Amino acid sequence: MGMSKNKIIIGLSGASGICYGVRLLSLLKPLDIETHLIMSRSAKITLGYEMDMKVAEVHGLADHVHAADDIGASIASGSVRTLGMMIVPCSIRSMSEIATGVTSSLLTRAADVVLKERRKLVLMVRETPLHTGHLRTMTALSEMGAIIAPPVPAMYAKPESIEDMIDHTLGRLLDLYDIDIPQVKRWKSEEC
Repeated sequence: MGMSKNKIIIGLSGASGICYGVRLLSLLKPLDIETHLIMSRSAKITLGYEMDMKVAEVHGLADHVHAADDIGASIASGSVRTLGMMIVPCSIRSMSEIATGVTSSLLTRAADVVLKERRKLVLMVRETPLHTGHLRTMTALSEMGAIIAPPVPAMYAKPESIEDMIDHTLGRLLDLYDIDIPQVKRWKSEEC
């Protein structure tokens, strides 16, 4: 039997910064990676506030789109093999649901499955400042195997635009899955 295409689950929650998730889908589109998208209801609302883009356009960037309330979707099962999941951006609510295992949607259920199957779960938590409860939740998730990766721009890359900062941040997250994109300016890469 032949190898199936690598699959990755991309979750978009209602946190501010939906441009990160949309750009992530754009960066993955030309690659040999099958994307499975889940947009929360709040993400669709945030899209309207933050971008001049329709939900259907975002859906068009993914190979497969799953409704947030479809808890019977294929990606809700550990038997579906994936590289893991990225929630970009990740709201505090979504993060908290995942940490407790009390999931209310496919977004958080799929993340829970990724954790239980010991696959990579990257959460781009979009909140600041953080109180002690947020930090404890992040610690609990890290102890469970999740990677907490807030969007922090790398100034050593000398970004010339917001797009440069977004691409570099997303490229560093994709590094966690051994997915290389040319948009990443690496620290002293000429010395390697």
